[in-house]
Amino acid sequence: MREWWIQVGLLTVPLIAVYLHIPPPHISPTLNSWKTAGAFFTFKGNHIFYRDSLGAVGSSDVVILLHGFPTSSYDWYKIWDRLDQRFSRVIALDFLGFGFSDKPEKLPVLFLCCRIGAVFGPYTQPTDGEFWDMWTGIRINDGHLVMDSILQYINQRLKHRDRWVGALTTTTVPLHLIYGPLDPVNPHPQFITMYQ
Repeated sequence: MREWWIQVGLLTVPLIAVYLHIPPPHISPTLNSWKTAGAFFTFKGNHIFYRDSLGAVGSSDVVILLHGFPTSSYDWYKIWDRLDQRFSRVIALDFLGFGFSDKPEKLPVLFLCCRIGAVFGPYTQPTDGEFWDMWTGIRINDGHLVMDSILQYINQRLKHRDRWVGALTTTTVPLHLIYGPLDPVNPHPQFITMYQ
C-alpha cells in the first residue's frame, strides 16, 4: 500500500492544476458598470483602478474611500450615489493586488484570508451575486496566483503597526474610520476611541 502522503499528492496536484487554470468568472453587469465608470492611473509601472466623481454643488468636502480586505473599491457601490450627494468629490481605488488593479507577483500589500461572511454583520450579509463579484475581483488579472504574496499582510500588521497608527494619530486631515463591530479583524476598541 502506498504511503498516505503519496495518495494525498495524487489528489492534490490535479486539483491545484485545475485551480490555477480555471478561467476567471464573467463580470456581472453591476461589477462591469462599476469598472466602466472608473479609470486607471499608473504608479511605479502598475495600473491602479479608481473611481472619481464630482458630487454635491456647494460642498467643499472630499472623501477618499479605502476598501477592506480581500475586496476592492466595489465595497462602496451601494452607497456611492448617496456619498455623491453629500460630498463635492468622492474617490475610491483598488489597492495594488485587488479588484481591477494590477496584481504583480511580489506585492507589499494587504490580504486577509478568513470566512468572508464573518466580516459582515447579520443584516448586511452579501447576496450570492455580491459574493461572486468579490471572487471575480480576486480572480481578475490572475489575483489568485499572487495570494502567497498578499498574505504578507498578517506579518505587516505587526511590523508596521507603530508607523501606520502614528500616521493616523498625527494627521491634520479630518479622519473617520468605518468598521463593522462584528468584524473579527476590526481595530481594537481602545484604538477606535482615539478618533471619536
